[in-house]
Amino acid sequence: MVVADSDHVTPVQRASDPADDDRSAGRPAGEASAERAGTPPAHAAEPPRQRSRGLSLLRESAIIVISALVLSWLIKTFLVQAFYIPSASMEDTLQIGDRVMVSRLVPDVLDVNRGDVVVFVDPGGWLPPTETPDAGPVGNAVREAATFIGLLPQDSGEHLIKRVVGTPGDTVECCDDQGRVSVNGVPVDEDPYLAAGSVPSQTEFSTQVPDDMLFVMGDNRQNSQDSRYNTGKPGGGFVPLDNVVGNAFVIVWPFEDARLLRNPSDVFAQVPAP
Repeated sequence: MVVADSDHVTPVQRASDPADDDRSAGRPAGEASAERAGTPPAHAAEPPRQRSRGLSLLRESAIIVISALVLSWLIKTFLVQAFYIPSASMEDTLQIGDRVMVSRLVPDVLDVNRGDVVVFVDPGGWLPPTETPDAGPVGNAVREAATFIGLLPQDSGEHLIKRVVGTPGDTVECCDDQGRVSVNGVPVDEDPYLAAGSVPSQTEFSTQVPDDMLFVMGDNRQNSQDSRYNTGKPGGGFVPLDNVVGNAFVIVWPFEDARLLRNPSDVFAQVPAP
């Protein structure tokens, strides 16, 4: 009820009803009274929208992490894989501690060529037994998982890295009157990649590479246990093509030494087919 005075109207004050307050605010009667009494409504504990948003964020984060791990594994398995250089056998091309990326397209998609630097699984007896440092159950599991996925570089446990000098059918021998290695009767000048002060070979040899095999040598010839010294081992010192993981094409670490590893094709340009 209002009292009129000229053109001005003034609300008549009356005692408020809590139920009216509740209704005017668009809430059920009794809810505000419960709030005033110190008892929060049931839905105030955790809004459903907030809970749904948190679950959605968690789900999306898990999908991103799993996708990244799967992608890393696929890249490592089919495209490229990182390896750590543990020895001096490939100096001065590769130094101890270098990390290299290896193309997995070789030899299944792309051919292996003379001059390629390849990583391969030990054909048998080339490497002495090695023990991986024990990092404890959790540390070992994490390291193995990260290496399997491709987040960590493969160590040298069962892999070697050498340069291909002879491909299937080639005759490789040393040394001519100038101390050079010959492939299919043509002496080759290996100075572009041999270590400083190194000679092509300190021992004489002559061999023909069998089908589906490779003859490999280290660039640091005086410090490389390669095909020359493993003739009594499985495979007769040759590397089966099936054992080739891929060819190294770039040094990625240390950063200051990062560079592409190009095939020195000019070295073998005059070598005829076997």
